[in-house]
Amino acid sequence: MCECSLLRPDPAQRTRLEEIRDNLEARIIEAKREGWLGEVEGLQVSYSGAKGKLAQIDATLRHTEAATELGIPAFGSIPGRTSAP
Repeated sequence: MCECSLLRPDPAQRTRLEEIRDNLEARIIEAKREGWLGEVEGLQVSYSGAKGKLAQIDATLRHTEAATELGIPAFGSIPGRTSAP
């Protein structure tokens, strides 16, 4: 998974990102239990990245749902314009 903050995640990949986040969480728990402190740190960075991408998807979906469709007026409905016969 790319950690690049400039790339926008595809909302269609939300389920996949949730699986990655859940897997990372389980691996962090295992690494803590086993005392693999270096591994814990690296996994937490990836976990934070996955959570951030999910937050980006959620924000994009909220923005899309809040958008208002203004439509495009037909040429003939613009005042002072008439369409050719």
